[in-house]
Amino acid sequence: MSHKVETMIEHQFAEVNGVKLHYVIGGKGPTVMLLHGFPDFWYTWKDQIPMLIEAGYRVVAPDLRGYNLSSKPEGVDHYSIDTLCADVNGLIEHLGEEQVYLTGHDWGGNISWYFTMMYPHRVRRLAILNMLHPERLQTGLRTLPQLRRSWYMFFFQIPKLPEKALARDNNHMLRTIFKKEPKEPFSDQEVQVYLKAFEQKETLSAAINYYRAMFRRSSATKKAQMRKIEQPVLILFGDLDPHLSKDLADPLPEWVPNTEIHHYDDATHWIQHDKPAEVSQRLIAFFK
Repeated sequence: MSHKVETMIEHQFAEVNGVKLHYVIGGKGPTVMLLHGFPDFWYTWKDQIPMLIEAGYRVVAPDLRGYNLSSKPEGVDHYSIDTLCADVNGLIEHLGEEQVYLTGHDWGGNISWYFTMMYPHRVRRLAILNMLHPERLQTGLRTLPQLRRSWYMFFFQIPKLPEKALARDNNHMLRTIFKKEPKEPFSDQEVQVYLKAFEQKETLSAAINYYRAMFRRSSATKKAQMRKIEQPVLILFGDLDPHLSKDLADPLPEWVPNTEIHHYDDATHWIQHDKPAEVSQRLIAFFK
């Protein structure tokens, strides 16, 4: 764990929406909330947290429900997008805030998209890292190129087998993700930090339940939740992403009319790891 990060943050817990969420917090000023993805936890923002604090922000990075030190309720129904967004809203209320600068990567990005549509009064500005707008994702999943990239989403619908596959041979598949997917592999020390966050067997089931819950929502429900986002939106996209097509990264103006987009042909899905300073500087400039 980075010594610099640990000296700048506190670890706290909040009881919200029927679960206990662990989060790290540091700094003073307007609140920036950072939401991680899969398979991840708050630590994914270790490079951005110090720079945001030094730029004059109060930074909050939770472990989403099911991850690391947060509660892990059993059952797919506990991981619907409505529930995940209600968690974020509860945490904002717990912090005593009216609005935040919201940033999300991967699944945290998906939650951030929906949260901004469902709770627009809570979001000053929205930043998305390597996650498609829900309309673009739904469109993509009807095309062969994106279906090939998203094969694991369908594999995750199988009961129990995905958890066993990820944990098999001393978490070989998880280790492979951390070593092979980023442009610069995570160090052995960082891999151990990640594996410790997944040492409870309930964590893998909870994380995969995000995908299972997503596929249980009907197309009509998904469409009914869609709203135009009026806030300014920043999108940072690593074009080497093996899971999401760069051709779908730009949202349609009818859904997101005020968008600033930056593509990086030398970054992967783990853009905050591949280009830590660039991501931090873009976020700071956008929020100011």
